Amino acid sequence: MLKEFREFAMKGNVVDLAVGVIIGAAFGAIVNSLVGDIIMPIIGAITGGLDFSNYFTPLSKAVTAGNLADAKKQGAVLAWGNFLTLTLNFLIIAFVLFIVIRLMNQLKRRDEAAPAAPPKPAPEVELLTEIRDLLKKA
Repeated sequence: MLKEFREFAMKGNVVDLAVGVIIGAAFGAIVNSLVGDIIMPIIGAITGGLDFSNYFTPLSKAVTAGNLADAKKQGAVLAWGNFLTLTLNFLIIAFVLFIVIRLMNQLKRRDEAAPAAPPKPAPEVELLTEIRDLLKKA
């Protein structure tokens, strides 16, 4: 088993995996900050500070608390507000990424120059083309 792991590590798969995990973690932190610190405050200002993360439905009659943290201590609750908040965050991120990728694709298309006109054929080619056309008519 050690020999198989050594072969696996030597092929570079472990390094690729580690790099992917590190980049994924860094990207996740950036996205969380973007959503939590920039996008959601703007949306909160637009919606009047509406925050779904504290919404819940008690599953036990013993739960009488008004906020989610205290309600979880009292008994079973269905914390659907947090799920709704995370779903909205996902949709916002997906929409922002869609817009960014769309803009990048538009810029890429603009950068691509129209193909250059083909060079004028050599005189020999023009002569051969004329001969071919004359032979077709005959």
